[in-house]
Amino acid sequence: MSISIKSAREIELMRISNHMLCDMHRELEKLICPGLPTIELDKAAADFIKKHGVESNFLNYDGFPASICVSVNEEVVHGIPSKEKVLKEGDIVSIDAGLIYKGYHSDAARTYGVGKISPEKQKLIDETRNSFFEGIKYARAGNHVSDISNAIDAYISQFGYGIVRELVGHGVGTALHEDPQIPNFRQKRRGAKLQPGMTLAVEPMINLGRGDVVWEEDEWTVVTDDCSPSAHYENTILITEGDPEILSLYEP
Repeated sequence: MSISIKSAREIELMRISNHMLCDMHRELEKLICPGLPTIELDKAAADFIKKHGVESNFLNYDGFPASICVSVNEEVVHGIPSKEKVLKEGDIVSIDAGLIYKGYHSDAARTYGVGKISPEKQKLIDETRNSFFEGIKYARAGNHVSDISNAIDAYISQFGYGIVRELVGHGVGTALHEDPQIPNFRQKRRGAKLQPGMTLAVEPMINLGRGDVVWEEDEWTVVTDDCSPSAHYENTILITEGDPEILSLYEP
């Protein structure tokens, strides 16, 4: 395992990349409504990326055909935007996106309701987000990756939700996926020791039903095996000497 410790200059470049990504998520959120084809979210993201002179780190990644991932209802992650896939009242939609700024990656995901959604779906979205914040309470120098994983698992398990095990968080920097891996479920091993300068993408993926998932025929879209709704919440964080800094959340 080779874990990258970022310099002050690298951290600043990642901060800029992630702040732009936060702005893009805010713009995309405003577009979400019943009747919107998901391809329109991808077009808006592509326009934002071009306007700001950055790159999508998802487009053409191992052949992925879009600038962002848009996953609806039972789609967990890596949904491909399409003009045929149209958002409906009561859906939930996850947007996973990342940018490259001067060689440095950002990565963040959000799940939104489309129009009025059921209390059950809203609670899933809220608790998935809350589990991220429970996990990063332990994202402190001297702790271990397992401390984050165990905290997410402990929080989510009280609701009876399924935790996706096939997909995990990861380090991020000059590559989209770096060491270490960051599972969202309880670990027996302690994992890597957290050090100042580490940049990590922590991303709980939580299902209303079981945690089992399958890949669709497009070999990208991951869906829940029992067709239950799924929520996704992710931020890029920086390990510091104190509390972690959430790079992909900021107030402009």
